[in-house]
Amino acid sequence: MPELPEVEAARRALEEHCLGKTIKKAVVADDSKVIDGISPSDLQSALVGKTIVAALRKGKNMWLKLDTPPFPSFQFGMTGAVYIKGVAVTKYKRQVRLPHFLYDISVLEIFQSAVNDTDEWPSKFSKLFVELDDGLEFSFTDKRRMAKVRLLNDPACVPPISELGPDALLEPMTVDELHKSLSKKKVAIKALLLDQGFISGIGNWIADEVLYQARIHPQQISSSLSKEYCATLHKCIKEVIQYAVEVDAESSCFPLEWLFHFRWGKKPGKVIGKITSILPLNKTKMFSDRSLFAVAGKKIEFITAGGRTTAYVPELQKLTGDQAGKEQPAPKQKAPKRKKGKDDADDDDDDGSDGEKESESDEEETSTKARSNRASKTRGRAKKTSADNGGDSDEPQNKTPGKTINSKQTKAGKKASEGKASKENGKKPKKTAA
Repeated sequence: MPELPEVEAARRALEEHCLGKTIKKAVVADDSKVIDGISPSDLQSALVGKTIVAALRKGKNMWLKLDTPPFPSFQFGMTGAVYIKGVAVTKYKRQVRLPHFLYDISVLEIFQSAVNDTDEWPSKFSKLFVELDDGLEFSFTDKRRMAKVRLLNDPACVPPISELGPDALLEPMTVDELHKSLSKKKVAIKALLLDQGFISGIGNWIADEVLYQARIHPQQISSSLSKEYCATLHKCIKEVIQYAVEVDAESSCFPLEWLFHFRWGKKPGKVIGKITSILPLNKTKMFSDRSLFAVAGKKIEFITAGGRTTAYVPELQKLTGDQAGKEQPAPKQKAPKRKKGKDDADDDDDDGSDGEKESESDEEETSTKARSNRASKTRGRAKKTSADNGGDSDEPQNKTPGKTINSKQTKAGKKASEGKASKENGKKPKKTAA
């Protein structure tokens, strides 16, 4: 899902291309699940004729400041995105193509949020389409309908933005502040990083990345972290977010040694991303001290931490202190397979914890489907048992050993029964078309 770098890339694109321009036209989707607290017609009339003077952000929330209030705000949810016609806002990937000489993985795909002339415009998933006075057009889309578009007099002073913790990019804690805050938290560090009331803007992939780079187990209790670990974590949060923002969240530009490139599209318990070869010595300069060589041959495991699918490297991220040796084993059961349609996103990492308390994270959906499949199998076994015992079922039961009842015999028996019932009632049986 969009995290701080992706939302910041959208904000910067709107700031660069839309400031000082007047909204000539607005088209709002009739979708009360996304368009929150206002009718489409009222939102449209409130925007047309207004001039955009600023694009602002906190955490994963963004809003446009107009020449007069109220202002439109955007909570990106799991699949919210900004598209500007003719402008590449960001390359946000699910999976990335990497050099074949580095990794033993298959060719993967990059998704770019640029609108081509051949693309549907505005998208069928558009929730707010805007045309500016110079002809530029942009759209806020949401495929899974978990985003929110609101019209607020002062977005920063009301929920959900007012309930957010300090922005991870704009309002970073000092090392001492982070250590003092963590020392009071008796929860796992991964869950705490995902808590938008603690720090806003960190989602699932960033949390996994910074914990991997800091060599901290995602289930380590926050209060047990030493000041040295806190300092390392502070440094990694700063470096990862700043780097991702500097490249406008274009994931193909992320350092090759990042865990990010190996953590997508996988289910808990499955080992992936094993590096099978090493670069020639003359190419080692492109890597930092936390390089590929440090993880060559080590496995990535997937567990659930903070309610989210979590990728980590067990050999490098170990539980310490009283938790030492108490690692949660990776699930061994395979998740139920589901055929994806062409419009399905590969959202194994979609984050439902961005301050809005979204109830439908990807893991929750997977869990629900797994329970549904198990229930279906249970019903199927019960039905089979009932059939074997001569009980009720959808098919006629053959109670005479050695005989088979075919469909013609079944129909003939049904007609005979109808005829008998009709005679008993003093009526002639109705003729049934063959």
